[in-house]
Amino acid sequence: MVKAKPKLTDEEKKLLRLRNKMNRSRPKFRRQEWFRYKRLGDAWRKPTGKHSKLGNHKGYRPPVVDSGYRGPRKVRGLHPSGFKEVLVHNPAEVERVNPDTEAVRISSKVGMKKRLEIEKRAKELGIRVLNPHLSEGGEE
Repeated sequence: MVKAKPKLTDEEKKLLRLRNKMNRSRPKFRRQEWFRYKRLGDAWRKPTGKHSKLGNHKGYRPPVVDSGYRGPRKVRGLHPSGFKEVLVHNPAEVERVNPDTEAVRISSKVGMKKRLEIEKRAKELGIRVLNPHLSEGGEE
């Protein structure tokens, strides 16, 4: 089965490619002194304190999160495929999705029975499911 593609303008396609390129070159932002203490982890936290070398943007320290690293505004928040994600919890919510620009992400709280119903309805309407059940080919 061929995956559905979003209807995008040429500008949006260009900006998605640009965002993808920016994502590849964007540095991995790590917490201050993540290497020193295991308990800190390396998830980003804003450096605080007047004497913080990272907070003062010293050149020998790693880069700090900054608005200059953001992607283009028009494609911000879109799935890499170009669709806008819509979280659904039941088959009735699938009806309100626009298949040209939106794709469905099934909530993790949904059980298998309802998940299969949602996927079946989405397939009928030609809507892309971003997190389909693994056994897509074989139906019970």
